[in-house]
Amino acid sequence: MIKRILKFAWVDFTRNKASNMAAVFILVIPILLATSLFIFKGVSTSIIDKVQEKIDITAYFKEGAQEEDILIIKGELLKLSSEVKDVQYVSKIQALEDFVKKHRDDPDFMNALEEVGGNPFLASLNIKTEEPLQYEKVASFLISGPYSDFIEKVDYTQKKDTIERIYNITSSVNRFGLVVGAVLFLIAILVVLNTVKLAIDSSADEIKTMKMVGASNWFIRGPFIVQGALCGLSALIISLIISGFCAFFCAAKVMVLVPGFNLFSFFISNMGTILLLQFGFGVVLGAAASYILVRSYLRA
Repeated sequence: MIKRILKFAWVDFTRNKASNMAAVFILVIPILLATSLFIFKGVSTSIIDKVQEKIDITAYFKEGAQEEDILIIKGELLKLSSEVKDVQYVSKIQALEDFVKKHRDDPDFMNALEEVGGNPFLASLNIKTEEPLQYEKVASFLISGPYSDFIEKVDYTQKKDTIERIYNITSSVNRFGLVVGAVLFLIAILVVLNTVKLAIDSSADEIKTMKMVGASNWFIRGPFIVQGALCGLSALIISLIISGFCAFFCAAKVMVLVPGFNLFSFFISNMGTILLLQFGFGVVLGAAASYILVRSYLRA
């Protein structure tokens, strides 16, 4: 029975070339839109990650704090693995060297350093968290925790507005992606249903005839489900080729807009996810739409 269903499906698919090709190219649209949304999410995530990488808070230690004590505190911070991403220790000497290296060509800064004399810098820990809102918890741990006696200051207050702004932007981008994804999924369902309906409508008489001669529902439904899957598979192949070429030729331009983000490398490294996404929007939706629409004819 399965062989006969596959045979009839293939015969009908090749016989109705015009309607099936139209269905295939219409199905390409939601598949490409879904792929574009996935790539947009990758680009936006890369941008957000780069911005977040530039944000940290710094805990400055009192003049008498010993390096051993500071390293112990660093270890305690790293134990907060769900919140703290990285902690870098900067000694007084390293802070002075970094300052000189950065401002060696600026006589105003160098003269001011000479007037102060000695090393005016404090040892510090530069702290990065997994999420922007976790900086407040880490700052509270340092200021109010058991190690507060070693802390001169934490610059969280000065950076709070920037951190919250980044968090709001991140949240807005994520919400936008969810809303657009939901709308796109509904549009894809409507497009697929209407596309498959046009193809099945042309075979309405054939369905009625098969029903009258006593063919089982699955025997009637099967070829149309396979045809829907074939249309989806054809649309998947076309969409994959188009999106691959676009990713390759647009990679250089995207690299200019988003330094460090290689669009084609992202496309290749996420090929499995993209194929799964396109398979869902093409093959699965195509087959499911055929099943639903043929069932309505069988009930009539």
